[in-house]
Amino acid sequence: MTPPTFWLRCEKKEFEKRAALTPTTAKKLIDAGFDIFVERDEQRIFDDSEYEAMGCKLVENNSWPSAPVDIPILGLKELPVSNDPLPHTHIQFAHCYKNQAGWVDILSRFKRGKGTLYDLEFLEDASGRRVAAFGFHAGFAGAAAGALALAAERRGEKLGQLNPYENEAAMIDGVKKALGGSGKGVKALVIGALGRCGRGAVDLFRKIGLEEDDILKWDLAETAKGGPFEEILNVDIFINCIYLSSKIPSFITSDTISAAGKDRRLSIVVDVSCDTTNPFNPIPIYNINTTFSEPTVRVDLPSEIPPLSVISIDHLPTLLPRESSEQFSADLLPSLLEFPNRDSVRLWTDAHQLFQKKLGEAEAVA
Repeated sequence: MTPPTFWLRCEKKEFEKRAALTPTTAKKLIDAGFDIFVERDEQRIFDDSEYEAMGCKLVENNSWPSAPVDIPILGLKELPVSNDPLPHTHIQFAHCYKNQAGWVDILSRFKRGKGTLYDLEFLEDASGRRVAAFGFHAGFAGAAAGALALAAERRGEKLGQLNPYENEAAMIDGVKKALGGSGKGVKALVIGALGRCGRGAVDLFRKIGLEEDDILKWDLAETAKGGPFEEILNVDIFINCIYLSSKIPSFITSDTISAAGKDRRLSIVVDVSCDTTNPFNPIPIYNINTTFSEPTVRVDLPSEIPPLSVISIDHLPTLLPRESSEQFSADLLPSLLEFPNRDSVRLWTDAHQLFQKKLGEAEAVA
């Protein structure tokens, strides 16, 4: 009898060092009777030898297209843009279920290849909570990036390339140093503060030395009145950590920024949620994703208005690649162990039904 199998593909997104499956969790799958193929990948934070030591079968980089079609392909970020049909079963973040740019093209590849997508963002337990998410580390890293951008602005500079940190302690030390030793005196507002992402942002701000009263923690109660919110203009850093599912009033607009004039305090917006191309994006002051090499984008404002920068990197947790991968992979492991029974396990059947629904929506507008 053929053992259940996963194929861990390499990540092609620039600077992406995380992995959906770590050597630790791969070993637990192998112990449970799985075969694990791992593509060689110099970009990944985990060395190939770490997987090999756990009993994984190493294969060539980016060789998954020629893998047997009955082997599920496990990855994190979206695949490179292509028109090639997708005949495999893919488990990944596809970023195509909320009408993001190119969503129809992505789903058409699965339709034409007769493949299947199980989107990691929509694997939910019985209560509707995601079984595995990078939210905490996304918020933590987003707050760190925001603080680094603020430090650069105060020096009259633009934030340069961001590079992954070896661990959390190194990140905290680096951010403190950039701020002159401590974040004391910095004021921040986090919307979505009660969720995983928001808790991560608040934790980083505390650890770099912000006073508790200078960390404004907003969630549903504080945003119920509907935006735009003038309070955002009165902090140094604004972090957006909400999970967007429908249209809501904008949190901040170019008009409200301009109206505040020269007295505005806000310098940095970090859109951790990164619904950049979503038509419902509540931060309609920018329209591109930024990158690790170019972390910030200026908001288009009148020349007499102080500059405002946005960070909209859609894979922030890779700033802490080893820790975020270990946490995510451990959370995903119980669901992966159930994957051989995906035709009867509720989590997987729900994900498959959602895929079929989205295929139909894509066909309807194609």
